[in-house]
Amino acid sequence: MTWREVLGRYRGSAGGLVWSLLTPILMLSVYTAVFSGIFQARWSQESSSPLDYALQLFVGLIIHGLAAECLNRSPGLMVGNVSYVKRVVFPLETLPVVNLLSAVFHFLISLAVLLVFYFAVHRHLHATAFWLPVVVAPYVVMLAGVGWFLAGLGVYLRDIAQLTGLLTMILMFLSPVFYPASALPAKFQTIFQLNPLTIIIEQGRAVLLDGKAPDLLSLSIYMVAALVVAFFGYRSFQVMKKGFADVL
Repeated sequence: MTWREVLGRYRGSAGGLVWSLLTPILMLSVYTAVFSGIFQARWSQESSSPLDYALQLFVGLIIHGLAAECLNRSPGLMVGNVSYVKRVVFPLETLPVVNLLSAVFHFLISLAVLLVFYFAVHRHLHATAFWLPVVVAPYVVMLAGVGWFLAGLGVYLRDIAQLTGLLTMILMFLSPVFYPASALPAKFQTIFQLNPLTIIIEQGRAVLLDGKAPDLLSLSIYMVAALVVAFFGYRSFQVMKKGFADVL
């Protein structure tokens, strides 16, 4: 079902599945041209290459994009699959998982583009990149929980689909996507660290770009919180599922 979901997005287009590869390449090209060529942006005082800004930015964007794709599509999953709800016996809780795995597929394509670009710029890859699944795992678990909750809530409150698009855009600017977390004043650091994207983006940059090992203690705490969110989201979905057929 995940593969069918991926192929379904490009059905009817001339490029087909190739667009899943072309889109992140075009994104990275635009960000590199704008921030490196036009603005001559630097990520930090230690970074002398403007291309590093594009790399740092792209890591933040693909991690945020994973959440945005998953959460923006979740509220409409039941409404868009009414036949599964009303006509057949089907485990509806799998639909948010399929949506999440489809987002993970596009994340991996973007990650491959990032690694190829990094190798082209620096002529090597850090062995610490193999830590990335450990960094992303708790993030995916948390997104699963939020996806279940939004998929159920979207049946009863259709406006949630409009709100998630706005909230994910706000979340991008409140996350260290365009700037490092260390650039914020100290009085905002505690609140900023509560953002669920902050630690994942920062740890993702550490293992992919800086050659550093992840902070396993922080990620372990994150995983515990993610499991709680996933349990709450799943149980909420099971309770809301009982009224889907009547509402739809």
